[in-house]
Amino acid sequence: MTNPFDAVPDLDEPWGAKRKFEHMPLGRAVDMGSADDGTPLIDPRIFDSSEFRRNPYPYYRIMRDHYPVFHDRLHNCYYVTRYTDIEAAYFDEIGFNTIPKGSSSGVLGNTQLELSGLEHRRRRNIYGRHLVGAALTKRLPALRSMAEDLIDQWSLPDNPKGVEVDGDTMVVELGRAFANEFPIGVVAQVLGIPGDARQQFNWWYDAMMAGLGGSDTHHDGLLARQDLENYVATLVEERRTAPTYLYDEDGNEICKDIISELCHAEIDGDVMSTEEITSFVALVVGGGGETTRGAILNLWYLLLQHPDQYQAVLDDPSLWKAAFHEMLRHSTSIGGQPRHNTFDIELHGVSIPAGSLVHMVDVSANHDDRVFDEPERFDIFRDDLYSDKILRSGHDQDGRRSHMAFGVGPHLCPGAWISEQETVIGARVLSERFANVELAVDRMPTDIDEMSLAPIGLGSIRQLWLRVEMTRQS
Repeated sequence: MTNPFDAVPDLDEPWGAKRKFEHMPLGRAVDMGSADDGTPLIDPRIFDSSEFRRNPYPYYRIMRDHYPVFHDRLHNCYYVTRYTDIEAAYFDEIGFNTIPKGSSSGVLGNTQLELSGLEHRRRRNIYGRHLVGAALTKRLPALRSMAEDLIDQWSLPDNPKGVEVDGDTMVVELGRAFANEFPIGVVAQVLGIPGDARQQFNWWYDAMMAGLGGSDTHHDGLLARQDLENYVATLVEERRTAPTYLYDEDGNEICKDIISELCHAEIDGDVMSTEEITSFVALVVGGGGETTRGAILNLWYLLLQHPDQYQAVLDDPSLWKAAFHEMLRHSTSIGGQPRHNTFDIELHGVSIPAGSLVHMVDVSANHDDRVFDEPERFDIFRDDLYSDKILRSGHDQDGRRSHMAFGVGPHLCPGAWISEQETVIGARVLSERFANVELAVDRMPTDIDEMSLAPIGLGSIRQLWLRVEMTRQS
């Protein structure tokens, strides 16, 4: 027996198809039984538990060691959990060439995520060139000025960010005060959404993100996307003949905003349609908003629990980039990418029928001790992680490997570069404005011992309470 669901169900079990799993100390897994040869079993009901969400890594270790391809009969899917297998699958455009249809199109529309082959490359090359390299560098001044503006609002008399002031100290919930708004504000600005529509843009973003996954808010997400599409269609028609631009703090023209650029981009000699431009806008909204929000909160949560490493980035701000990538390796808010296989595939002795739902578990790859030493340890100085230029090809030289938070290969996250810049620049501006900062531990949730801080687990923390003393501005 290699799977608990191979056994005849115990009809007397009170929870039936559900099971309550006790919360274990971090790094230890619930005993789910063993096969005759002593191999630990995986009960797929664990994946629906709060224990798994807070303490996933010992279960992924069991899967990597004993079930590198795990057939989950309960959820009718397969999990691929080892780094090298996931890497190979991402580069296999024939065997694992598509993201399952409908995984994003419900709310985000027909995005490039669900395209493959030549059609994907055509769109990816058009979109991608506006989010990397020199094109992105031109747009970076917008990031710093927006971060400064948000922090300045903490001291306004009407207190729009909910900051509590106690003498020289502020108690700040960093999500509400900064991380929720900063990345989506940057996205709106570089896209070219007019200032008078920014509040509406925030609503579109919130509704679309809440509507992903077929939840009870799905209908609102669809309405928000249609409303966004109608609005962007108007902008597109205007900017086909009258493009608009981004400006620096002195009012000098930097470059066209991205919507204006896309209005004049061509695919096979034809300008992009309004639907194609809108689908790109929706994709950037999703990738550049929620992902970066989680990255900012997770980064500060981890660094402030490792004060020696936080002091190191203060002493040498060039280390913010290494800290960002180690955070993504250690506690990425991006779980992985689903795939459909084009034909029958056998991997590690497991037969995967064509058309199966296959989860490439990036968070497991990032904790694979075949690649990263002591993977549960957060260490911005680790010598086995590559944290330089983001590469679609990944990096594997001199004992250093790329993390898998953005994936690799043709479908590497198109917002990876702007997410890196948003997080690094935003974190650096925050650190420059903090004379002193510490976690407000009395406001933060605790773990099962009711004493230590709760782990990040899967995803990202939802709130981050800080006590800060601000630098005095001249």
